[in-house]
Amino acid sequence: MNMSDLLNSAGSFRKDTFKKNKNKYIDLVKNGQHPKALFIGCSDSRVVPNLITNSDPGDLFVFRNIGNFVPPFNPDVEFHGTAAAIEYAVSHLQVSNVIVCGHSHCGAIKGVYERDKLDIESMAHLRKWLELGVRAKNIASKMAAKQHLSFDEQLVHTEQISVIFSMQNLLTYPKVAQKVMDGALSIRGWYYKIETGEILYYDEEELEFLPING
Repeated sequence: MNMSDLLNSAGSFRKDTFKKNKNKYIDLVKNGQHPKALFIGCSDSRVVPNLITNSDPGDLFVFRNIGNFVPPFNPDVEFHGTAAAIEYAVSHLQVSNVIVCGHSHCGAIKGVYERDKLDIESMAHLRKWLELGVRAKNIASKMAAKQHLSFDEQLVHTEQISVIFSMQNLLTYPKVAQKVMDGALSIRGWYYKIETGEILYYDEEELEFLPING
């Protein structure tokens, strides 16, 4: 899709989609947004949160970044986009669920294995950001060596383990931890398979990703 196509689609949105759902959009303005979930996903153009969840405007508060990483809580006053989204969703919007959604064929996860090749000057921020996946990479690498897995299988394990670490990092945020302890907030890990459309969820009892049925 080129820019001309995007402009045409943007123009047809108001004429078609918006017109059909005008009352819903007006209601969202009048009554504000009240999403039930914060969806932390990857910036990958193939992963579209509202599309894969079949959800409507107002249903999800979405934050996307490279690799769907959640950094651990850091109480400094620097610019923290992911942390700000978490705080806003949990403290202001009062969401009852946080979903961390990883996916197959993730360029960021593959990039974790190649971060030393990235140019320090032109990609300094990306090199630093990909450090968040190194722990998952190290564990997946040991699993691959022990189980004689292919590199593609190793990447899948890295993608999924990274989701689990992001779920754990969410609990380093004081308000998140408090709400989870109070039973007012649930943290969920998902894994979207681009090639099949299947979504898996992390089962904390089975300690593995299982298909979402329904």
